[in-house]
Amino acid sequence: MSSLEKADKLHALREKAFAGGGEKKIEKQHEKGKLTARERIDLLLDDDSFEEFDMLVTHRSTSFGLDKKKIPGDGVVTGYGTIDGRQVYIFSHDFTVFGGSLSETFAEKILKIMDMAAMNGAPLIGLNDSGGARIQEGIESLAGYGKIFLKNVLYSGVIPQISAILGPCAGGAVYSPAITDFTIMVKDISYMFVTGPTVVKAVTGEDVTKDQLGGPGIHSKRSGVCSIVCDEEEEALLLIRKLISYMPQNNMEDPIRVSCTDPPDRKEMWLDEFVPDNPNKPYEMRTVIEAIVDNGEFLEIQRSFAPNIIIGFARMNGHSIGIVANQPSYLAGVLDNDASVKAARFVRFCDAFNIPVVTFVDVPGFMPGTAQEYGGIIRNGAKLLFAYAEATVPKITVITRKAYGGAYDVMSSKHIRADINYAWPTAEIAVMGPDGAVEIIFRRDIEEAEDPVARKKELVDQYRVKFANPYDAASRGYLDDVIIASNTRFRIIKALEMLAGKRQTIPPKKHGNIPL
Repeated sequence: MSSLEKADKLHALREKAFAGGGEKKIEKQHEKGKLTARERIDLLLDDDSFEEFDMLVTHRSTSFGLDKKKIPGDGVVTGYGTIDGRQVYIFSHDFTVFGGSLSETFAEKILKIMDMAAMNGAPLIGLNDSGGARIQEGIESLAGYGKIFLKNVLYSGVIPQISAILGPCAGGAVYSPAITDFTIMVKDISYMFVTGPTVVKAVTGEDVTKDQLGGPGIHSKRSGVCSIVCDEEEEALLLIRKLISYMPQNNMEDPIRVSCTDPPDRKEMWLDEFVPDNPNKPYEMRTVIEAIVDNGEFLEIQRSFAPNIIIGFARMNGHSIGIVANQPSYLAGVLDNDASVKAARFVRFCDAFNIPVVTFVDVPGFMPGTAQEYGGIIRNGAKLLFAYAEATVPKITVITRKAYGGAYDVMSSKHIRADINYAWPTAEIAVMGPDGAVEIIFRRDIEEAEDPVARKKELVDQYRVKFANPYDAASRGYLDDVIIASNTRFRIIKALEMLAGKRQTIPPKKHGNIPL
């Protein structure tokens, strides 16, 4: 065979790989409103930056007639490229080839990319669109999933891992995205469930649709599996680019600093009167966050899940930060089971990747009631406490209003190693709110008074003057300063600059035992 003929053979094989499952299946993919594996990569990565590996790999199975059907690439496109000039590794399921089902060689391709990402210290991105394990391969496909899960775990906290669900994701396949740091879904095309509607119907008798069982709405609002829901695939891919921009390449590096045109000393005078005088009146904490961060840009994570707490990324003077904040406009910002777990995992991510955590506190306590107690509020609240206490990144806390009871301690207080703790003049730091405290301390006094209502009001006012303020805590050094609200941006930026060289360790151990 001549050199020209050999080159022609290679060209033909490459063309076959690029064709995937063929024109008809590609058309069917488009009819479902879905992009192909390579179209997704092209949209996600910088132009002409993608370098593909293992394009010519084919499966090794001979059962059920598979030996007569081999397509180069075997259902997954893998390689590396750049996002804003920064290297990332990527795999993208090709649903047009065997429904994107995972085979032994399919798994080997992904494992190679995972190892390369960890070895070279770069983020890993998985674009999932798969029918699950390739049934014809039996144990080999299950083994492939197991090996991928292991790598997800071993590289967790070493390199950022991001998953996009761009089609079905069922059975064992759901556990890889669940281990990764962030999971993005798209309306109308994304589904995640351990067992599908047919099996659910057969086992439990429940009639449920794919969307009701594992659609973006369910996982973004109820299960908490989904980090962000997008309307279209293009939006999801652009969102990944933005998400990556807040992160370092790996756990040994710091996030990159971007140029900032927003003055560090910018003041928002209206913040001084933003918190309502009535302690029971809600306000929007996002408004506070957006007023303080660079250019009002805040990328919120899990917005619809446990909305009583807010988490997300922003920048301060060009530096990436993670934000955790109670939300007074939903359940008064109380900590419950879901909110505690949501915030705890986010704090741990930030700590793993050297992203400072800024916490805005307005919390009346932990949610009372049998539902919360039976659901494990003690255990789940302890997760958030554990996450803050073990984190060694710079931690800055701003108490805007209420900080009551154990929730005060848990929300990045000075007592669990927060570095800088500020409070606004409107802050109320106490064991509990004035009404509840007075009812306990002065119950008999109130009952025996000629006018119980007037007596209670008098005692509540006295309690509020003595305890429901930031000055007792400040006098004991538990607050580093009481600051004017309009000056919060400047004070946080100065604190972050001061903490830039922070070095803090924890006692030597294999790992802690977080109360899972």
